[in-house]
Amino acid sequence: MPDAVLRSQRHTLTCSVKSSPLRMVALRTKCPAASGLQTFAEMSPLLPGLGFLLLVGWQVAAAASTEAYLCSSSPVNESAVCASVKSVSQEMIPEIARGQASPCSLTFGQYACAQSAWLQDLQDDFLVSLYSCLTTKPASAMDREYSVLFFSKYDAKKLIAALTVFSRRFSHVPLSPEWNMIFINGLWEKMLQVPDTDSPPILSHWIHEGLQPFLVEPKVFACLHAKTVLCEMFQKIVAALNGVYSDLPVEEQRNLYTGIKHRLIQDGSNQKCYSAAAPGLNSTAWFENYLGSFMEHATVEDLQLFGDEPTLQTFARDPANLQMISNLTLLRETAVYYISLLTSGPDFPLSSLPDKFVCYLSPSAVSNLSRDNALSLAQRISKNCPLNLTYRGITRERAPSSLTTEELQVASALVRKFEHFSPAILRALGQAAVGLSISDIENGISDEDLEASIPALGKVRGWNAEQSSAIISKLLSSGYQISDGQSLAKLGSLVAGLNSSTIQSLPPQVILEAIKLPEFVQQMVTLPSALKMAFVEKISSSVDHSVDLVKYIPDGLASYIPKSLLVFGEEMPSIQDLNSKTWTREQAAMFFSYVIKMEPDFSRLSQSVLQGFTCAAANVTEAERFQELAKVMKKKNVKLGEDQLSCLVKLVTLHGIPKDLDSYPEDLLLFLSPSDYAATGSCRQYFTNIGKANLDVLQRESSRRKQLLREAFLCLKIPGPQVSEENAEILGHLVCDLGGEYIRSSGGNLLKQLSQCESFLPDQEEAIRSVIGSGNTTFGPPETWSAFTLNELGGLIPVFDHSTLQKIPKNALAVWLKNFAHNSPLSREELATVVQVLLPTRHKRADGCPPSKKITEMVLNNELMPLQYTPEELHACLKNVSLENHLSLILTYPFTVQQLAVLKRSLDETYPDGYPESLLPKLGSLLDFVTPEDVSKWNITSADMLAALLKSQPPDYQASTVIKRYVDLGNALNATALNAIGTKYLCLLNVSVLNMIDPNSLKLVSLNPTACSQLTKDILYVKAKHAFSDQHYSPAYYKLIEPYLGGAPGIDLKALSKDDVNMEVSTLAKLRRDSLMSLTPSDVRCLLGIHLGDLVQWQNVSPIREWVQRQKQSELDQLQISLTGGTQEGYLNIVTPKFQSPSLASLGAVATTLHLLPALLISFLMMSGLS
Repeated sequence: MPDAVLRSQRHTLTCSVKSSPLRMVALRTKCPAASGLQTFAEMSPLLPGLGFLLLVGWQVAAAASTEAYLCSSSPVNESAVCASVKSVSQEMIPEIARGQASPCSLTFGQYACAQSAWLQDLQDDFLVSLYSCLTTKPASAMDREYSVLFFSKYDAKKLIAALTVFSRRFSHVPLSPEWNMIFINGLWEKMLQVPDTDSPPILSHWIHEGLQPFLVEPKVFACLHAKTVLCEMFQKIVAALNGVYSDLPVEEQRNLYTGIKHRLIQDGSNQKCYSAAAPGLNSTAWFENYLGSFMEHATVEDLQLFGDEPTLQTFARDPANLQMISNLTLLRETAVYYISLLTSGPDFPLSSLPDKFVCYLSPSAVSNLSRDNALSLAQRISKNCPLNLTYRGITRERAPSSLTTEELQVASALVRKFEHFSPAILRALGQAAVGLSISDIENGISDEDLEASIPALGKVRGWNAEQSSAIISKLLSSGYQISDGQSLAKLGSLVAGLNSSTIQSLPPQVILEAIKLPEFVQQMVTLPSALKMAFVEKISSSVDHSVDLVKYIPDGLASYIPKSLLVFGEEMPSIQDLNSKTWTREQAAMFFSYVIKMEPDFSRLSQSVLQGFTCAAANVTEAERFQELAKVMKKKNVKLGEDQLSCLVKLVTLHGIPKDLDSYPEDLLLFLSPSDYAATGSCRQYFTNIGKANLDVLQRESSRRKQLLREAFLCLKIPGPQVSEENAEILGHLVCDLGGEYIRSSGGNLLKQLSQCESFLPDQEEAIRSVIGSGNTTFGPPETWSAFTLNELGGLIPVFDHSTLQKIPKNALAVWLKNFAHNSPLSREELATVVQVLLPTRHKRADGCPPSKKITEMVLNNELMPLQYTPEELHACLKNVSLENHLSLILTYPFTVQQLAVLKRSLDETYPDGYPESLLPKLGSLLDFVTPEDVSKWNITSADMLAALLKSQPPDYQASTVIKRYVDLGNALNATALNAIGTKYLCLLNVSVLNMIDPNSLKLVSLNPTACSQLTKDILYVKAKHAFSDQHYSPAYYKLIEPYLGGAPGIDLKALSKDDVNMEVSTLAKLRRDSLMSLTPSDVRCLLGIHLGDLVQWQNVSPIREWVQRQKQSELDQLQISLTGGTQEGYLNIVTPKFQSPSLASLGAVATTLHLLPALLISFLMMSGLS
């Protein structure tokens, strides 16, 4: 936590200090939160270990609190405290223990003032009951004294037993901060009376068996006064804490580390418990002595606070520290820094570096190696550095084969030791061969050597698109034949370098053989989407039946099978085969009804299959079994969409609301109310579950989400716009719907939840900036932030404006970009805003490229390349640099808009007559700068190329230009092209292009034209109906045709109503208007099925409102859903037309047809016509 946060605190804590053999003196003192740590240097070495360990970890974290948690003084004068407490009879407490009287019948004071012997009769679950009684009313000033007195009378063993029960009950339920504080006040004093409290076994016993629910709230330790602890004693305390480190939850580890860190840096000195000249303080095993396993939470910035670089280099090389570090999992940035400390001296041989550490070398550490040493190191890297690691604090969410900048640069540095690459050298390089440049591939490896090296190169992970494509191109042009499955599988990771046309040209038997080989199947996971689709298309056309397709398709390709191919006839795949694949929700919906009918034990179904739940299951399964199904979904963490949940909740509650709703998916509660949950638990528990649910299942501005928020405020008794931290924890994702007023009034209480939100409204963004800018949050003012602070803020960073970003230390932003940004949820564009802040505000005119900024292979492999060049420097340094072989990679870097424009300009200068075909698929984010004139020069020759161009999701006008060019060149709108266009760009197609679509192509794609023009929907419906006509009698037909129903005529909808489709009302409302109006209430009843009751909620929404008005009320009444607004018998319901008023002549004609209606109505019509 930033020091500025500590300095900003002003509240005072009155702390409890009790006489004990373990203490020097008993005294009463005042301890400001900001100065508490500064008195640490004066702490007595006799302070028990636990007292310090709990204090250091939590006092700093609690310092940011704006609440003053007051602790009672000790010793407690029992006579004075109990003087005003009504005495308790000796029989009363045993009666409570036997359950003959309520625990709430006595006050806390009465329990505290009772005789010690009486309390020993209480059952182990008594603390749970007592807490429940006490939290129903506000605490009094005396409760802190009562706590000390009450727990002091408890036998220690009995207290541990009671706390164990309490811990189990509240392990995942947040305690009241106020009563949490009161309880820990007494427990703390009792704990210090236990012999050997600072020994690891006793310490572990107390933390795990009793204190867990209290420790999750850091504020509880803010009242402990800091005593003098000399460095020698502090070392023993860290050692004691280190003994239980692995048993602590990560959050507790992190908070305790925070306390340790601040103890070490609190006085601002450079000594930090180390002096080479002082006996007892001259040990260079400093990391082991004073950080221990907690070093897993240390950042680079932290280490730099503990000493200057020469001192840290001394520590880094200490054998004890090296041994300890080799058993820890450091943050990656810390590991890289630590190894740089080790290797920065000229006399450190890399051969003595432990194997684990070779994974964190920097390029400079390997720059002076000989060829032999380079090969030796490369072999160690291949052996000891597996990819796809999860580093502590940094979870890689990139492709499994992706590499960090340091890994690429080290590989490149090792490869540069050689000019020519024989098979022996390439085998020895192993994983380091990923550092080969395109020039190395094309000029440094002979054709013969390349083919001989394929087995080795195929094992290398992390090839970029240009590298794998260059290797495959050279290999095939030299005569390499892919004649069987073995020769295809031998390519290994290089398979990604094949193009779709090559795959399509291979004999079917080659691919069918290859997919039976485990080593080939492994490569499928990391292939580009276009190649996966090409393999699926080839495999599906090579098997006789879809059942065989399911059986033989590798799991890595299964999600790319067109859903229409998963509609089976009489022959069905085995449940085992379906369970063994990873399906999308849409795919699983195709066969879910079959699976649910055939499998009696739902628990045998995979999560992937269960997510395909559809309402059609209601037609093949007994209603009472849906509760069983939903419970299995809960256990397997199955995620469903809004339509699925809406249907499932109706089936689950068909015979009444279950009384065990906690056994059902949390998302299901979004469609129920607190009153529905009453038989299961309190409204507070209901909203705790709602806060954990996937709120995005419901649309952002939906009435249901608004209703949930209103009900939550009523339940939690939140009177105004200020939301406490405790209530924010309960609200969870509901916080994302709070307006700017609530965010401002609540200060930093909401930031943790807000950082998880998908998006914000403008007033929310403004409020977040206001709160962050105030500095009055646990993160402190932006001026004090570190890279780790930015990582914790996560999803809030896109909200920061230029003013906020300017306040953040530039070093923190740079470190965050280097070590955290590639795993953040931020887009490349959002990261570019951070880069913009780090670049000089005034761009000097570049007079040529500075020698230090020459663009080399290493620079191009550095994801922080945008930080190194102003736009002017970038343009100057790109002269004579070929971007084509690196474009795919560098366009993933967070270049600013100005820098991207420079890259585009450089390409234009290199290719004045238009870009070559090989360059087009690599343009990515540069498409935003492309003009129609540029596109007119492109030769877009394949659907694969179209897919590559649209993959970066350019603006509609750019996409439209690209699609037009593709069509104008005479290319077909086949399945690959339609998948590339997708739902996103489907509405851009004009009538002539739509008419070019072959209906059979629709069978192989997933499109949804709901948002398109009516004409587009009409055209596509006809084609879709034809495409799926052979599956019309399949239960899956409705899910196939549903996206296209916006263009269906009324006669088709009437036919569909006979098929028990359980249509959602939202789908009904999107039907063609004339088709909807032609439906009778009976038609609608049959279409909606189980969703019929939802129609009432839509009766005032157009076009449902107009449909209702056209129906006879008597027919609506037959629906038995209380739907009103229809035409009464004997009356004509007039819907005002949207055209010019009729002429007198036409009005007269209308009047003659209404002679049976009351004269008053005719008169009304006449007046309407004349007006």
